[in-house]
Amino acid sequence: MSTKSHNRTAAESPGAVITSDAETGRLDGASRARIFSVLAVIVLFTEVAPMQYTIVAAALQKIAPTFPGVGANINWAIIIFGLIGAAASPLLGKMSDVWGKKRMFLVCGVLFTIGCVLSAVTDSWTVFLIGRALQATAIATAVIAYGLIRDLLPRAYVPLGLGITATGLGFSAITGPLLGGYLVDNYSWRAIFWVLAGFTVLMMPLVWLVVPESRLRVQERIDVLGAVLLSAGAGLTLVYLDKGQDWGWREPTTLAWLIGGIALLAVFVVVELKISRPIMDMQLLFHPRVALVLGGALFASFLIGVQSYALGYMTQSPDSATVTAGIEQATLGRIQQTTGQPMPTDAVQVTLDPGYSYGNSFTLLDFALRVALPQGVLAMICGVLAGLIARRIGARIPLVVALLVFVAAGVAYAVLPHTPTVFVWVSAVFGIGFGFYYASMPILMVEAVPQEQQGISLGMLGIMQSMGVAVGLAIVTACLTASPITAHISVAGQPMPDTVVPQLFADRGYELGFWFASGAALIALIIAVIMRHGRTPATGGTAH
Repeated sequence: MSTKSHNRTAAESPGAVITSDAETGRLDGASRARIFSVLAVIVLFTEVAPMQYTIVAAALQKIAPTFPGVGANINWAIIIFGLIGAAASPLLGKMSDVWGKKRMFLVCGVLFTIGCVLSAVTDSWTVFLIGRALQATAIATAVIAYGLIRDLLPRAYVPLGLGITATGLGFSAITGPLLGGYLVDNYSWRAIFWVLAGFTVLMMPLVWLVVPESRLRVQERIDVLGAVLLSAGAGLTLVYLDKGQDWGWREPTTLAWLIGGIALLAVFVVVELKISRPIMDMQLLFHPRVALVLGGALFASFLIGVQSYALGYMTQSPDSATVTAGIEQATLGRIQQTTGQPMPTDAVQVTLDPGYSYGNSFTLLDFALRVALPQGVLAMICGVLAGLIARRIGARIPLVVALLVFVAAGVAYAVLPHTPTVFVWVSAVFGIGFGFYYASMPILMVEAVPQEQQGISLGMLGIMQSMGVAVGLAIVTACLTASPITAHISVAGQPMPDTVVPQLFADRGYELGFWFASGAALIALIIAVIMRHGRTPATGGTAH
């Protein structure tokens, strides 16, 4: 499709209101201080989503004991965030087009705050997940932020502004684990959610006072049915991927989840094609420039989800000596309580199945300082660098670099020894790809669509990234469930019943997860290599 015909399609779409730069409220002629103060507040407010993600993903190993019996399903604390975020992002993005981006920015902040409070006060796994679902609406703040930057910043600043917004993700990768480590090590995991709620409450007045409202409006209905079909279909499919190992992949009752999910997603596509104002524009979705960017985002995000969870959990797990000593003490205590007779401490012997090498016994603060900090610093630097490169030669090259790094890092995690040194160096290299990826993706999307389709297209990008993280975590959860660690216990030389060690999994489960995520990143790399889009300097959208 030519640029001219693409513009005509946008102009003729129902409810579209074509406006000039001045009519969107663009800050042409404003001072640099004014422009960058607006950008700074937008970026800081969007930190609520990546900040909580990096903290909670890193803290899952500390949160898990509060919900005994959950096992590998503790990953649903992250999966539900991606799943609900995927459904909420286009819905809230469309609402921002209709009712105002700044207004919906603040609505997301209120919902996020309520969710944080629920997760902070509960001992119920169900209520905790409800809180996480409400927090997931913060994912839409990034979508809305991209729209605000597109509408408000002078066009020359748009590519750089999007890169700085991605840099905010690098900033959260630094401060998130550091803050989370301090709070968890000195207080409890609940303090994480109280601090996040407080940060959001403090930021909302700044957004109200500093950020102007975009004047761009699209007059159309909100497609709630589409959001329900999308979230329900994706949810059923993820349950199948997550629980298939436990329930049996080919069992009819298990397959029913997959079939139901695919059926709902098919209905979603049919509905979106037929209604006049869909939550996702299917013609836009299937346009090569847009479809390739979205496909790359989906597959690349598998590794982002697996890496962020696995490194925090693996490094904070206890080493094998600590695990065996704990089981020996617990067994000895039970025997003495039952018999009422003292027993020598060396009477109980415990050995673990081979294949558990990754436990490093880090505190969360150790993880932040030794693993997350180098990765976050490099992500910050490379996010800005990618925005500058995109202005000179286009955003495709930064994306190719990012995906090459992703593939190499995923393979390294799978094949190299699970030592702190390996985790530090590989995660630092991964930070380079992380920064390049999150800067290049929104720039590519901005360059692909006209202004009137900005909110919906970036909503689609948010969907694919959130769904990619959720799918990656669901599959690695299945791999971990299939790789339990068994403790073999003997008392005075007599074997006792074996026991499965809770909350710990064999190396092979993580390695399979990394191999799978690396393969997905390779698919994303192939997409980026063949992509024709993004080979010319980014313009901030003036091509449309």
